[in-house]
Amino acid sequence: MECIQQNNWYMRWRWLKHLQIVDMIESVSRRALSGSSGSYHVRGAELARDRRIKTLAATVVFLDDTQHTFQLDKRAKGQVLLDLVFQHLELIEKDYFGLQYAESNSGSPSTSSNIDIMRWLDPAKTVKKQIRSKGGQFFFRVKFYVSDPSKLQEEYTRYQFYLQIRRDILQDRLQLPMNLACIIASYTVQSELGDYHSDEHGPGYLSKLQLLPGQTEEMEKKICELHKLHKGQLPADAEYNFLDHVKRHEMYGVELHKARDVTNREIQLGVTSNGLVVFFNNKRINVFSWSKIVKISFKRKQFFIQLRREEQLEVTEAMVGFNMQTYRSSKNLWKACVEHHTFFRLHSPKLRPRRFPLTLSSRFTYSGRTEFQTVEDGKHRARVERTFIRSPSKKLIHGVNQLPVPEEKGKIALAPARPPRPYDNKVQSLGSREPRPAWGEGNPSDEDEINRPHSQGGGAFSPVLGSRIISYVDDDSVIERNIYDLPDYSEPTSSPAPQIVEDGLVTIRLTPDEQGRFGFNVKGGLDLDMPILVSRVAPNTPADRCYPKLNEGDQVVYINGIDVSGMLHEHVVNLIRQSRDTGNGELCLTVRPNALYNALTGNDEISEEEPPYRYVPDAPHAAVGSDALAQSMLLLADGLASGALIAQYEQLYRKNPELASLESKKAENQNKNRYRDISPYDVTRVILMGCINSDYINANYVNMEIPGSGIINRYIATQGPLSSTVADFWQMILEAGSTLVVMLTTLVERGRTKCHQYWPNINETLTFRNLTLISTSEKTDDYFVFREFILRDINTGEERDITHMQYCGWPDHGVPSDWRQFTKFTETVRSARTGMVEPAVVHCSAGIGRTGVLVLMETALCLIEANQPVYPLDIVRSMRDQRAMMIQNASQYKFVCEAVHKAYTEGIAKPLLEFSR
Repeated sequence: MECIQQNNWYMRWRWLKHLQIVDMIESVSRRALSGSSGSYHVRGAELARDRRIKTLAATVVFLDDTQHTFQLDKRAKGQVLLDLVFQHLELIEKDYFGLQYAESNSGSPSTSSNIDIMRWLDPAKTVKKQIRSKGGQFFFRVKFYVSDPSKLQEEYTRYQFYLQIRRDILQDRLQLPMNLACIIASYTVQSELGDYHSDEHGPGYLSKLQLLPGQTEEMEKKICELHKLHKGQLPADAEYNFLDHVKRHEMYGVELHKARDVTNREIQLGVTSNGLVVFFNNKRINVFSWSKIVKISFKRKQFFIQLRREEQLEVTEAMVGFNMQTYRSSKNLWKACVEHHTFFRLHSPKLRPRRFPLTLSSRFTYSGRTEFQTVEDGKHRARVERTFIRSPSKKLIHGVNQLPVPEEKGKIALAPARPPRPYDNKVQSLGSREPRPAWGEGNPSDEDEINRPHSQGGGAFSPVLGSRIISYVDDDSVIERNIYDLPDYSEPTSSPAPQIVEDGLVTIRLTPDEQGRFGFNVKGGLDLDMPILVSRVAPNTPADRCYPKLNEGDQVVYINGIDVSGMLHEHVVNLIRQSRDTGNGELCLTVRPNALYNALTGNDEISEEEPPYRYVPDAPHAAVGSDALAQSMLLLADGLASGALIAQYEQLYRKNPELASLESKKAENQNKNRYRDISPYDVTRVILMGCINSDYINANYVNMEIPGSGIINRYIATQGPLSSTVADFWQMILEAGSTLVVMLTTLVERGRTKCHQYWPNINETLTFRNLTLISTSEKTDDYFVFREFILRDINTGEERDITHMQYCGWPDHGVPSDWRQFTKFTETVRSARTGMVEPAVVHCSAGIGRTGVLVLMETALCLIEANQPVYPLDIVRSMRDQRAMMIQNASQYKFVCEAVHKAYTEGIAKPLLEFSR
C-alpha cells in the first residue's frame, strides 16, 4: 500500500513540473517576440463563433403548401417546435396534429411510395437528435383522425382536416370508390366556387381544378351535377359535409404499416381509433379492436398482439404475431399503437414513473392529451371568432394530375375562380351538431345519391348538411308526396305564419295531432352545457307542417314565453308536454333558425327535406343522453309508429347498380338458378373449386361486422337447392368448412316446390362423387326441426359434424306468426355458431327474403350485446351490397324491426358487461 501511495505522489510531482516548464516557455516567448510579430487563427475563430451560435433552423411545410422557418435552441425538444407551430397557426384544438420528417433526410413529403421513411417528431426528444442535421424540413400533418367531425369545435380545425384528407386523396394514400370520390369533390367545388350558376360555370369549368387523381371528363360531369345540389351551402358547411362523407370509408384515418403474416403473405397493418386492422390486397380481412387486445409488444422484427380469451371458447389463440420489414418498422408500429390507444381510449395518458425499473424494453409512453381531454376542454372554452383565408385547389397543368412545385417557399398565388364572397372568411359555428352513429338512419349509399333524379326546384339541397339526415333530390316529386302525404304549402296549415320577434328570432305556434304529439325532439340543457336545440323533426307531423317548418339545429329560446336558456333538459321536455295538457294544447316556440327561411325572404318555394323519425319521448328518463343504443331504439320505435321506417325501406335500392351478375347469365349456368331474376353478384359469389363442369352456384358470401367488438358474422346466403344442384350445395359446404346449415323454408308450400330435399333420411347415407353424407339424428320442436349429419370427404377421409336447423312455420313472402319463437330460433342459431369462424350456410327458397330477415335479426342482437346502436336500414343496405334484394318485402322488414325492438325492451337482448360503461 505504501509503495502505491509513493508512486501516486511521484506522478503528481512530474505533472506539476511539466506545467511549470510550459508556463516558463510561454513567458519567454511573449517577451522575446513582443512587438515584432503576430498571428491570428482564422479557422479557430470561426469555430468558436459557431459554438457560440446555439440556434437551429427548422422549416415547416403546412397543409396549404405554405412554409415558415422557426429558429430553435440547439438543445430544444420537439415540444418547443410544436408549440411554435401551433402558435404560428393560432390553432386551438392542436392535439390531433403533429410534425413529420423524413428519417433519411430526403426532404420529401409523405406519399404512398415513401411513407415508410416518414417519422413523427417526438415531443420528448431534442429536435437535433431526431433530424440528425444542422437544419431540417418538417411537414405539418393530422396525426389522429377524429372519428366524427362534429367532435371538432373550431371551424379552422375542421378546415385543416379537410386539407389533410384532400392531400391524402390526391397522393393516393386514401383511395375511394369513384362515386364517393365524386361526391366529396363536389363539396370542394362548392367550398371554393360557391353556388352553381350557369352563366359563370360553363362547360369544362372544372377541368382546370385538381380534384381527384386520374381525373376524367366523366368524373367532372358527375361532380358538376352534384355541385348543383349544394346550393346555399357556405364553405364551412361544404367542408363539414366533405368530412362527414369520407369518415365512413374503411380507409379513413388508417395509418398503414407493411408486414407479413405467418404464411409469409404481404399484408398491411392499419392503426386506427378503433384498433388494429389487417388488409390484404387493399381489402380489410380482419379487425382487432382495442377492447379485445390485452397487450402489444415487439421483439426485433416481430410484432405481437395478445388477445383476450373468450370464456365461451374452449381453446383460443391468444397471441397473434406478424413479421415486419425491419426492427425500426416494428418499433414504429408499436409506438403508433401505443399513441392511438392512449389518445382514443383513455381519459388521460398513462404517467411515466419517476424511477424507471431496470429493463431493456422500450419506455416510450404517449405524453400528450387524449381526445377525451381535448373534447372536454372544448366544451368549457369560449369560441374564438377568427378569420382565415382558404387555399384554392391546385391547377391542372396540361391535363396532368400532378402537384405543382410551390413557388416562393411554397406560397401559392392563385386567384379564386370567382370574386370573393362576403362569407368566405367568416367562421361558421358548427360545433353544436350532434354526432351521427356509424349505422345511422337515412344515410343512402354513394351510388344512391348520384343516381337519384335531380330536383327541378330552386330550394337548396345537400346530400348531407352537418349531421342532418339526407334530403333527397326528389323530395318534391309526386312519389314522395304520396308516401309521406305532404300537404300543399299553398293550403292553410295547422300553424299561422311566423311572427318575427326580433332580429334572428321567429315565433312558431304548433297544435298537437290526434295522438297528442308535436313531432320533434330537443337536445341540450344546463346539465349538458349546451343550448336547447331541435335535434329531430318527424315527417308529416305538426312540426313538419308548420310554416316555416321546424328544422334540425334551430335553437329554442322561449317555450310559451318562458326563457329556457337556464333550464335542465328534463325540465324543458316537461314544459313541452305540459303544453298539450292545457287549453287547446297549443305550443308557442320562439326559435333562432339555423339558416334563413325561404318564407322570410319572400320565396314561395320551400326547401323540404326528409328528416329522421323521433318524437319527444313519453318517458322522462328516456329523453336524450349519451347512450347511442337507447337513442337508436327510440328512433326505431317512432319510425314504426309513424310508418316512416317503412317509407325509407321502400326507397332503398333492391340491387346495387354497380355490381354485375354476369356469371349467372351464362347459358351453362342459367338452369342452376331457381328463379330467373335472383342472381348472385360476381364480386361476392361463392366459387366452387372441386366441381368438374362449372364453378358456379347461386350463393354469395355475406359478412356482417359488429363495430366495437371485433366480431364478424360470416354467412353464405344461397337459394334452396334444386335436384340438379344438391351435389354442388354439399361441395360448397365441404370447401367452405361450414358446420352449420340454417333452412328457413319447407320443401313444398301451397303445392309448389320451394326446395329439394338435399339430405338423407334418418340413418341413411347420401353419396356423391367425392363425398358422403350420413344422417345421424333428427328432432322436432314445435316449428323447428334439428338434424345432425356426418359429412365425409372421400378423397381425404376427413369427417365433419354438420348441424342442420329448419324453421318450418314461416311462409314464403310472409313472416313468422310469433316474434318470440323467431327470436328463440335466432338465439339457437347464435348458440350453435359460438366459436365458429367459418361461414354459416343460410337459405330459404330464393335465398334473399327470409334469409335476409335472419341475418338482420342476428346482427341486431349482436349489436345490442356490444352496446352499439341498431339502425336496420343500414344493415339492409350492407346486406344488399353483398347479395341483391335481401329482405324481400316491407312486411318482412317491419316484422324484424318490431322483433328487434321487443327483444330490447323486454330484456331478451341487452349489452354484455364487458361493453357496458
